[in-house]
Amino acid sequence: MTEGGSMSTGTGENTRLIVMVSIVATIGGFLFGFDSGVINGTVDGLQRAFDSDSVGTGFNVASMLLGCAVGAYFAGRLADHYGRRNVLIVAAVFFLVSAWGSGIATGSLEFVLYRVLGGLAVGAASVMSPAYISEVSAAHYRGRLATVQQIAIIGGLFAAFLSNYLLAKVAGSSITEWWLGHEAWRWMFWVEIVPATLFLVALLFIPESPRYLVVKGRKERALSVLTRLYGSDAGARKLAEIDASLAADHHRPRLSDLISKATGKIRPIVWVGVGLATFQQLVGINVVFYYGAVLWQAVGFSESDALLINVISGALSIGACIVSMLLVDRIGRKPLLWVGSAGMAVTLGLVAFAFSTGNLDAAGKLQLSNDMGVLALVAANLYVIFFNASWGPVMWVMLGEMFPNQIRGSGLAVAGLAQWGSNFLITWTFPMLLTGIGLAAAYGLYAVAAAISVFFVLKYVHETKGRELEQMEG
Repeated sequence: MTEGGSMSTGTGENTRLIVMVSIVATIGGFLFGFDSGVINGTVDGLQRAFDSDSVGTGFNVASMLLGCAVGAYFAGRLADHYGRRNVLIVAAVFFLVSAWGSGIATGSLEFVLYRVLGGLAVGAASVMSPAYISEVSAAHYRGRLATVQQIAIIGGLFAAFLSNYLLAKVAGSSITEWWLGHEAWRWMFWVEIVPATLFLVALLFIPESPRYLVVKGRKERALSVLTRLYGSDAGARKLAEIDASLAADHHRPRLSDLISKATGKIRPIVWVGVGLATFQQLVGINVVFYYGAVLWQAVGFSESDALLINVISGALSIGACIVSMLLVDRIGRKPLLWVGSAGMAVTLGLVAFAFSTGNLDAAGKLQLSNDMGVLALVAANLYVIFFNASWGPVMWVMLGEMFPNQIRGSGLAVAGLAQWGSNFLITWTFPMLLTGIGLAAAYGLYAVAAAISVFFVLKYVHETKGRELEQMEG
């Protein structure tokens, strides 16, 4: 699969090659999920090792998201200058360094620095992996391949939850010393070194995005890649289409392209991208991903049971993503989004109701009746299913494809910044909401956001199913 390797000389689409290079890109999604989910089982270890309170713990957990916001913002712009693949290679190196450093950290500052570095990698991978997949895929199955990115993200989360559970089970708890005298929670971070190394090596064997190559004026190289992907005739036609889409306004992509020359205002498509990115986080999904163990322990489950619930949620999420993959190119992006929003609003409301019936015990933990405990557990997992069958994958699919070629990097930069900034806000504030207004009120706020997102989708989001990237308008 090297860029200088042999080309397909036929006229048919090389679907296998397209799928293979897309799978390599989705390893970035796997690491995105693993790096996001691994923190879930380490909260107790971090609190004990760094002697932090709820605000400090919230910042330790959320610190990665600061890096994510910066990484997502600059990745899109850097990719316009240096290439999609090169940005992903740098991200892979950052994943490696962060995984090692987070495990060896001896204080909050050191830990936060390594987590921010990992956040830069996650942010870059979050926007560049789906963008790369969109730019090498054909329109008729682009949604399915881009949805594999979300399956990879959830697969990473599931792998993190499972490794956390197994390590804590073998060691006795997450804070118990295990192999080579290191606590189990440190090994939870070090597991990530394996897939990060695989990602780095695999990236060396995939081609650069042909659309980036055309933007940079390297048309012969772009034609070579397009021929390998689509065949000689289709590759030549695709090159002409890409070139034509850029001909009317062909200059080096810049952030100011997001402002319409006709109106002097930010293009409407940019606001839609920001809205999609923000609402995906305002529904509170990463509270489940980052604080799942804390959440279920707060309503009476043991650490072991709480970590096992995370594993079950991860498995359900993968199943929901597969459903989305089967439907996204058939019924479209918009129906999946508004149905998902409605489902999340109802299930989050049920979770909030269940938590509102509980009472605090002497230790300050929320105690639910058996019936309400079952309701909370079932509703929370249904909420995760609705999210991962809709907003989880579809938001990334749309961000990767909805922007015109000229503004794709800049549009992704701004939308990615909004997504990770919102993620940071939700994640950082949850421990304070937990101790301040309680679980019921916190989940009530997320339910309201989900309900509002229904109307946002119906009014502002336009369908992109089956459209070529060169047909996108801003």
